[in-house]
Amino acid sequence: MLKFHQVKHIFDILDKMRCLRKRSTVSFLGVLVIFLLFMNLYIEDSYVMEGDKQILRETSTHQLSPEHYMHTFKDLSNFSGALNVTYRYLAVMPLQRKRFLTIGLSSVRRKKGSYLLETIKSIFEQSSYEELKEISVVVHLADFNSSWREVMLQDITQKFAHHIIAGRLMVIHAPEEYYPILSGLKRNYNDPEDRVRFRSKQNVDYAFLLNFCANISYYYVMLEDDVRCSKNFLTAIKKVIASLEGTYWVTLEFSKLGYIGKLYHSHDLPRLAHFLLMFYQEMPCDWLLTHFRSLLAQKNVIRFKPSLFQHMGYYSSYKGTENKLKDDDFEEEPFDLPDNPPASLYTNMSVFENYDASKAYSSVDDYFWGKPPSTGDVFVIIFEKPIVIKRIKVNTGTEDRQNDILHHGALDVGGNIRYFKQNRQCVTYIKLGEFRNGNFEVSDVNQKIPFDIHCMRIYVTKTQKEWLIIRSISIWTS
Repeated sequence: MLKFHQVKHIFDILDKMRCLRKRSTVSFLGVLVIFLLFMNLYIEDSYVMEGDKQILRETSTHQLSPEHYMHTFKDLSNFSGALNVTYRYLAVMPLQRKRFLTIGLSSVRRKKGSYLLETIKSIFEQSSYEELKEISVVVHLADFNSSWREVMLQDITQKFAHHIIAGRLMVIHAPEEYYPILSGLKRNYNDPEDRVRFRSKQNVDYAFLLNFCANISYYYVMLEDDVRCSKNFLTAIKKVIASLEGTYWVTLEFSKLGYIGKLYHSHDLPRLAHFLLMFYQEMPCDWLLTHFRSLLAQKNVIRFKPSLFQHMGYYSSYKGTENKLKDDDFEEEPFDLPDNPPASLYTNMSVFENYDASKAYSSVDDYFWGKPPSTGDVFVIIFEKPIVIKRIKVNTGTEDRQNDILHHGALDVGGNIRYFKQNRQCVTYIKLGEFRNGNFEVSDVNQKIPFDIHCMRIYVTKTQKEWLIIRSISIWTS
């Protein structure tokens, strides 16, 4: 806010000009306009942080009830601007262009163990030369201890100098003066005071990191500072994003642990930053993220297997306590992820609840589930464009429901598409093979089929009593 004596001084000047307004109306109006513009610019510049401070003061006296939560979030929906934070650029080179993906890490001093350098190393080593051109890594050294920051910065710049010079690695710090109060906070969930302070500060650490990364790339993934990456994780993420084209999503999850492997559109980062600041003392960041996703109308978790990131730390950054959590869905070198080109899906089987056909075709950890199928029932995929297919793999049933498989069925591919009552359908099909023990797999399809494929059809050849789960449909194109 402008100080009182500054405002008074400006009005004194305007008052002295009042006597001149008859002789110099234009001059008076000009000064008045300049004054109003100055006030407007100042208000705009300070609005974000002042607004957040006001909300923080309000939320510090209220529990995070659903009613209060929704009411406050209405204000959050307007927070698309950046936080007013002046960062210290510890190691930053100007970017020449916008990248595809930013990988964000926030790190503080640990009482036992240090994994940050290994995490950065894993990111770069598991990426190809072409992938490195599309990523930026931002490390927020968030500890207030300047000696620790200097040591870490020296280690990072020595080991990764070429990545810093290439603009692939940036190291920043948000000064302590921008942080809200971190003492005397609410002890939700009966957490001890020091743990409340730790997780509350962590929320602010992440908020300032997200704020910095908002305009660096088109997408953003959050990692923790003790993570190992799978090989070519960027290519896998790109395939998943392409498969969801036209689908609304807020958060995609590439690990089931904590705040690891959570992907966002970069245009959502300012709102997420404000959100973490508003409720920084309420609960841990990974819990807040669930609320953020829900409030932006993504009801269900969208998580992908295999996981692309693994927790590797043995000691937690909180008090050095043991933390042996592992993601059992992680694969160091994941299998060749399918391409699954854009398509529309149709089935005449009776669908159970919301286990619709599309869930069998996506990489999401979900499936299609239908009531017992009859002879002649079909599950059809119609591609947006004709494609050349190399390989097809279909799995039915799950570990929990091993009998809900397709006991008798075949898989056909079709061409020669026609329109029937505004719907596209293939007129002719060629049989590629039959299901064995509920599964189907065929390679070298492009050598067996002489035409580009418009449709693929799973065909039930015999009625069964069991329900049918189609767990995954995977297609690799040439």
